Amino acid sequence: MTQNTPASVGRLIRDARLQRGLSPEQVASALEVEPTVVRDIEHGTQDLDVSGIARIADVLQDPALAPVGRTMHLRVKGPTKLSGSIDVRSSKNAAVALLCASLLNKGLTVLEGIARIEEVNRILEVLESIGVQVTWSDDRSELELVRPEVLDLGGMDVDAARRTRSVIMFLGPLLHMLPDFQLPYAGGCNLGARTVTPHLQALQYFGLDVKATDGWYHAHVREPAEGVRHITLTERGDTVTENVLMAAALYPGETVIRNASPNYMVQDVCFFLESLGVAIEGIGSTTLRIRGVERIEADVRVAPSEDPIEAMSLITAAVVTKSMVTVRRAPIEFLEIELAILADMGLRFDLSEEYPAANGRTRLVDITVYPSDLVAAQDKIHPMPFPGLNIDNLPFFAVIAAEAQGRTLIHDWVYENRAIHLLDLNKLGAQTQLLDPHRLVVDGPTRWRSQELVCPPALRPAVCLLLASLAARGVTVLRDVYVINRGYEDLANRLTKLGADVQVFFD
Repeated sequence: MTQNTPASVGRLIRDARLQRGLSPEQVASALEVEPTVVRDIEHGTQDLDVSGIARIADVLQDPALAPVGRTMHLRVKGPTKLSGSIDVRSSKNAAVALLCASLLNKGLTVLEGIARIEEVNRILEVLESIGVQVTWSDDRSELELVRPEVLDLGGMDVDAARRTRSVIMFLGPLLHMLPDFQLPYAGGCNLGARTVTPHLQALQYFGLDVKATDGWYHAHVREPAEGVRHITLTERGDTVTENVLMAAALYPGETVIRNASPNYMVQDVCFFLESLGVAIEGIGSTTLRIRGVERIEADVRVAPSEDPIEAMSLITAAVVTKSMVTVRRAPIEFLEIELAILADMGLRFDLSEEYPAANGRTRLVDITVYPSDLVAAQDKIHPMPFPGLNIDNLPFFAVIAAEAQGRTLIHDWVYENRAIHLLDLNKLGAQTQLLDPHRLVVDGPTRWRSQELVCPPALRPAVCLLLASLAARGVTVLRDVYVINRGYEDLANRLTKLGADVQVFFD
């Protein structure tokens, strides 16, 4: 464009809208104008000032605006070099847990900086369908939630509920509100058989009995025994710990949880419950002591902490493209094992001084990654409950190992299917071999090559393919990236700002 005429600006706006697959009506609704105004702008018959252009640009890049009935794909041209700095955004897992926990509060809950991702959208659809008032601020930086006195579970959006496993965390709040209720079976990523038995075993101490039939959890709440509840979790899981925390919050007595997860999203739930007046001892440890209250009605404002899984994704992007990138606002407490393994593999990086997150509790650093020659890890790489290597960060080591000289053994003992999904890296030139459903060996280094792929039905392996394609020579097409949008906000555009060539297109 050589001249910033209304017509030329209008054409750029129209082209950007069409590339996103958005209708004039969608853009007009987001701008709070009539569709005719958008059409006039695109036809060049209405002048725009700089602030008007900036506002339209923000709307066109808003990941919350998704084309209806169309499938989103990515076209990645590589290899590429990244450079610059990028901020880690707030935690997806903390966001969905806090949305579920908001059901406990009869007052106003305000969540700051919440991730605008598909997983959040699904939970919000479920919450709205049962009567929760959901309001975004004009700039979408804050989300207000007000629950009704009586929830309308009969009006639940079942389709949305079945597309997320997070709905299982409704059990903890709902058992205090209804003597009988039902929830649809949880969905989400296809990673194998993740049992809900630990949830049911723990919540029975609060009087919850559940039978699973015909695609539904049928729940009945009996009068629980009085006294201190001593609950030992049979599995140190994040969501089961959160579920018990939510159940304990409205039990006006003491609950002791042993073998609790001290992971980042659990800590965020603890901070939230504390702001509601619930007393919690042992945050960050495997023993939590909770003193609940009879009623919660408070106006609170909380900010979930930054996402260590996104931080690891961005570190991996720098590693695979051999780039110098600064990953800002990384929650260091939840990345220390990952960084120790990377240092042993030869990765060069610097850490800034620590500073607090918006919640005042989580410790953040800026991590600058430098191009490095890597060697295979000396020992197998495997996850462990926090403070071990995070299970959701394990898949990124398959991409990193493919860059390293030698053979790396990756042991995913938690999920049956995720290692299988990582075999798709072979289509981009990697040398991975499946030893069994849980163990994968990766030989490197790799000469990445472009390919046309369909996203696997699992979030982290799908992101691994996107990150590897940044280093692949040629044009890689990654089809049906809904699963990536479940866990990442506007990842394609954010990588583009670092120098990647990633284009979004639709059928």
